[in-house]
Amino acid sequence: MSTTGTTSTSSSRPVRTDRAGSTRPTTPRAERPAPRAPRTWAAVGIAAAAAGIGGIATSGLVTAVYDEALAGDPDAIALAVADKVPVIVAFHVLALVGAVATVVFAAGLHRRLADHPGTGLAPFVAAAGLLGTALVTVLGTGLDTEFIFASQAGDAVADPHAVVFFNHWIATVPWCWVLSGLSGVAVWRAARAGAVPTWIGRVGLVLGGLTLLLGISPLQYMAGMTGPLWLLVTATGFALGDRVHRGARAA
Repeated sequence: MSTTGTTSTSSSRPVRTDRAGSTRPTTPRAERPAPRAPRTWAAVGIAAAAAGIGGIATSGLVTAVYDEALAGDPDAIALAVADKVPVIVAFHVLALVGAVATVVFAAGLHRRLADHPGTGLAPFVAAAGLLGTALVTVLGTGLDTEFIFASQAGDAVADPHAVVFFNHWIATVPWCWVLSGLSGVAVWRAARAGAVPTWIGRVGLVLGGLTLLLGISPLQYMAGMTGPLWLLVTATGFALGDRVHRGARAA
């Protein structure tokens, strides 16, 4: 009786025997600085506030309908409004530049607040309030072209009674910044969660809350005085003084 045993050997031959067991040396990479948080949207917010203030100021210069000397005389009011066409054009351009820039700022503000956990609905409410404000501003300029060209075409085209309504329209609707006050309060809520610097939150509570209360009251046009101011201070704060966010991004 015989037992036959078989043995098998396996060997591996590296293509390059001179590198067997060698490891590639590693060199520590220089740490790259964290990218700075983009602040273009905040700069656009400053432009939005400045244009918004300019739009409200120019609309306030068309006051024929409030002139006691012209009260009850639609024809005289229509002629006085026609003399203000350059001012109306300036109002139209400034207000719409402000509205477009406000949309950009709203998007940036939403992204900025949503970067921090625990903000809840604040990013959406803040953006929605500004988007609503921009929409109201666009509507406030919606009749400009009609009356600008009608006033230059003569009495047969521009109905004096319609011009009276138009003067009331541009002197009231663009001032309705109530929803920007809602945005200010939302920024304050985000500040309580630590998402933004405390002082920006307090500005939102004071100016935003005041804008919200004025807009809800029958003196709603007064929100056009505090709303743009809130936007200006807040956008400037995010553009120049948002150290909390920049520090978090660098960490």
